[in-house]
Amino acid sequence: MGQRRRYRKRATSFVAAVRLDLETDGFTYGKWGGVQRCKPGDWIVDNAGDIYTVDADVFARTYRPVSPGLYVKVTPVWAAIADVEGAIQTKEGVSHYAPGDYLVYNEEAGTDGYCMSAEKFEAMYEPDA
Repeated sequence: MGQRRRYRKRATSFVAAVRLDLETDGFTYGKWGGVQRCKPGDWIVDNAGDIYTVDADVFARTYRPVSPGLYVKVTPVWAAIADVEGAIQTKEGVSHYAPGDYLVYNEEAGTDGYCMSAEKFEAMYEPDA
């Protein structure tokens, strides 16, 4: 894996989201080559047509509302390009990545990670000087 660098979400890159604030046990779904788990209180996110869930605590810490139902990620991330294929354990489940994909972390120490294609990452994020 290449060296991790700090990035910030582009100001024009926002998501539509709704909190799963219902009496439920949550649900599981298939995504990123693995089974993901949505827990009560987590957020269901529509990121330009890519639908997934985000852990409630992570969403509260990293996103801010811009208007009803629309949110922007305001905290930086640290990311590196994967050299080989592999899998990463996320808060929702296991996600698989290929060489050239980005491994992205919400914490500088390399925790709270996920993966995404280079095309999606580069469209949504820019280096944070």
